Amino acid sequence: MQIQNIAVHVQENVLHFRAQGRGAKGQNEYEFSLELLLPVKPDVSYKSTQRQVNITVRKEQRGWWERLIVQERKPVFLAPDFDRWLDESDAEMETREKVRLNCKEEGFVSLKTVFLFVYNLVQFLGFSWIFVNMTVRLFIFGQDSLYDTFHTISDVMFFCQILATVEVLNAAFGLVRTGVTPALIQVVGRNFILFIIFGSLEEMHHQPVVFFVFYLWSAIEIFRYPFYMLGCFNTEWKTLTWLRYTVWMPLYPLGVLAEAVAVIQSIRIFDETKLFSIPLPEAIGSSISFSYILYIYLVLMFLGLFINFRHLYKQRKRRFRTKKRKAN
Repeated sequence: MQIQNIAVHVQENVLHFRAQGRGAKGQNEYEFSLELLLPVKPDVSYKSTQRQVNITVRKEQRGWWERLIVQERKPVFLAPDFDRWLDESDAEMETREKVRLNCKEEGFVSLKTVFLFVYNLVQFLGFSWIFVNMTVRLFIFGQDSLYDTFHTISDVMFFCQILATVEVLNAAFGLVRTGVTPALIQVVGRNFILFIIFGSLEEMHHQPVVFFVFYLWSAIEIFRYPFYMLGCFNTEWKTLTWLRYTVWMPLYPLGVLAEAVAVIQSIRIFDETKLFSIPLPEAIGSSISFSYILYIYLVLMFLGLFINFRHLYKQRKRRFRTKKRKAN
């Protein structure tokens, strides 16, 4: 196709394109407008070939975009160029690489990189200790190790899960390019199970479900945190990347299922002990059992599973689809 009279410009964050082209169906005029998701610089450049017109638009601020345009459903004529596509992790790594090069020229490592690396290192060591300790005890003591998990592991798990609240703050303040909602769902959900269900009920301390919850949590994290550690210095180990984006698929739903079992087992105990019950006025002469809140929490738990599973699956799909297209 021969393309002529190309006009491309950005006005109020809307990309306007107009051109004339002669193809198999004769002379035609082509025109479209795209309202971009975030502000871009007004300077637009393009390069025309016999096959296509390459338009380059620069962002006002470097960073990850959830999508290109404001509307969620993209037009039928709009398709990603996977040779240039960067998923969220790749985009963050590219930004970190530029920051790293700038820091190298200035002779120091950024405080942000040091902070993130140390945080992920501490969490990796903590969850690795939990995982190895539980595995060794399982081989040595067999089924007996299932009943004393809380007393042997809980102190380190308390530390790791309290520290995990930093991940929500990191997302909220832009230290990492990830959504606040997925991080908040995981941190709040785990801490609710750890502090309310396990920590406040002595009757739950000897339940085997504690072992399964702790073991599944740590099995996921021993791959996630070293992946983030390498990412701090723009380094990737392909095997670790595959594990980070794959092991959660069976382990995460199993972890939520184990958490649900723990909640269900605790309902009877909360009813009997009246712990955390909500008192009502003396005229009514009763109280609302905390178990009603737990029934609501069970519903929210599986809603959170759906939200996070969808988020993680999209991340995995984008990452490996992009790498596959680039390899081809």
